[in-house]
Amino acid sequence: MKRIIATILFGLLGTAVLISLGVWQVQRLAWKQGVLSEIDATINGAPIPLPQSPTPEANRYAPVALSGQILPGEVFVLVSTRDQGAGYRVIAPFETGGRRILLDRGYIRLEAKDSARQIGASTVSANLHWPDDRNSSTPVNDIAANIWFARDLTDLAATLGTEPVLIVARSETPSDPGILPIPVDPSNIRNDHLSYAIQWFLLAVVWILMFGAFIWRMRKPKEA
Repeated sequence: MKRIIATILFGLLGTAVLISLGVWQVQRLAWKQGVLSEIDATINGAPIPLPQSPTPEANRYAPVALSGQILPGEVFVLVSTRDQGAGYRVIAPFETGGRRILLDRGYIRLEAKDSARQIGASTVSANLHWPDDRNSSTPVNDIAANIWFARDLTDLAATLGTEPVLIVARSETPSDPGILPIPVDPSNIRNDHLSYAIQWFLLAVVWILMFGAFIWRMRKPKEA
């Protein structure tokens, strides 16, 4: 009997742990949805003047509307989109209000790398961004061949002679028909908490079934 009681207590403890992990993920889901809602509100808010010294803590995703000049010189960052497949992000220097900053103009196809693109006077609707493109498996940028694998702001600024400040275009006026803007979008931010919660709750169900079967076998009279 003591053995059965100890086993039941162990089973209940395991169940409680698994359920609590599932509840924690549900709480994390609510938190993440709140964060994503705040990000979406920021992205689509009223444009602000370009800050003098923008920081990711204070100005991440902040919308701006800037008039200036798209200058010669481009950097190509490999990217793949769901609808278009593999291509490049075009990063160009943008001069506005006496400052030179980085402009992520958007997507071009691989074969369009050497095509001419519209530069000169432009009005850009965009968002300030500090990309998180690089991880431990990201290759080193091939700067000599102008094939980049991540938007490393310090290196981009050094290559294009700008401040290490990046804006990601939502639109350009006049627009270049060969460039498809890839605006900042919170849907690209991972939110896996619901799937994690489901996994923990399913594990709790499996745990309960396994322990129920184990207890039943323990209580079942042994055959003579």
